[in-house]
Amino acid sequence: MTRTDHQIERNSPTPRLVLRGGVLLGAAVLVCALAGWPRRAGADDTAPTPSAELVSREIRDMALRLEGASGESALLTLQLARADVVFEYSTRYKIPADLSAAIYDIALSEGIDPAMAFRLVRVESEFYQRARSPMNAIGLTQLRLPTARFYVPDVTEAQLFERDLNLRIGFRFLKDLLERFDGNVDHALLAYNRGPTTVAGILAQGGDPRNGYAKKIIRGDARNANVPTIVN
Repeated sequence: MTRTDHQIERNSPTPRLVLRGGVLLGAAVLVCALAGWPRRAGADDTAPTPSAELVSREIRDMALRLEGASGESALLTLQLARADVVFEYSTRYKIPADLSAAIYDIALSEGIDPAMAFRLVRVESEFYQRARSPMNAIGLTQLRLPTARFYVPDVTEAQLFERDLNLRIGFRFLKDLLERFDGNVDHALLAYNRGPTTVAGILAQGGDPRNGYAKKIIRGDARNANVPTIVN
């Protein structure tokens, strides 16, 4: 299914019409059923009269069925929206859809803005899963082993080349830096690049830790970035 197909399906009134039709049909059936009771009772005095409890139960059951249908429609809408965003990032950065989906989903689960997550991975590794820098930073988010072991104590270098694990640790590290530097995105990104101790020390002395890295992430510019070598 193409992106246009997704948009057409997402904007289509068909699900709403189906739900509305279901409500009208259910209401009509209930009204007709209740309207038939007096006539049946006239033909047969032994026929039971519908109680308020019975009517209430029928209405509750109908409401529950409608709620379930509405929930399924809402879930479908969310799934289509996610697919549309994943497709857009995949196209923009010319990366496989499964990598785009992994970056998007893991960024959200770790509390990171997906747009920032994609730009971070682009600047750090150019989306190369097997990247390794001269400083032994590894994988998509260019993690060094001591940093990674703060989050996963027994992780190995080989494991840091695993896509999902590398993304999760890298985004969690960035999230912690955002909290440490009181939500200052520039300082958090600089700490990701230069180390939190270095950046905190410069700031404590009234210095300016900027080196251009944060600007590259914020504007999504990978030019002149230190792209690491690739490990086969």
